Amino acid sequence: QVQLVESGGGLVQPGGSLRLSCAASGRVAVMGWFRQPPGKEREFVAAFRRIGGGGNGYYGDSLKGRVSISRDDAKNTMFLQMNNLKPEDTAVYYCASTSRTLIVSSLGVSTEYEYWGQGTQVTVSS
Repeated sequence: QVQLVESGGGLVQPGGSLRLSCAASGRVAVMGWFRQPPGKEREFVAAFRRIGGGGNGYYGDSLKGRVSISRDDAKNTMFLQMNNLKPEDTAVYYCASTSRTLIVSSLGVSTEYEYWGQGTQVTVSS
């Protein structure tokens, strides 16, 4: 069982930036971020898939071009840097992970992830 703990959410003005962190209690193959805006379904934001000694980041359409994902394997921690935030980015952001090496087309599918954090609120408002 892997536990995930998110941090870094909060209130930010439009155009501002936030960096979210997700610390995992164990080593996993894929770590991802999803978000759930008020009254809407959960959507894929980004994922980092470990390949050998490195890995690659993959991005959904919701924040594409305004977000970057990185990972510190030594600390089992993933980071999500979000820039130029907009009010429509307001949501609860969830960290998710799986010990399986997902194919790229499955990275955005929430049911492929067996471990989830409790979520962190991001509010973009002036």
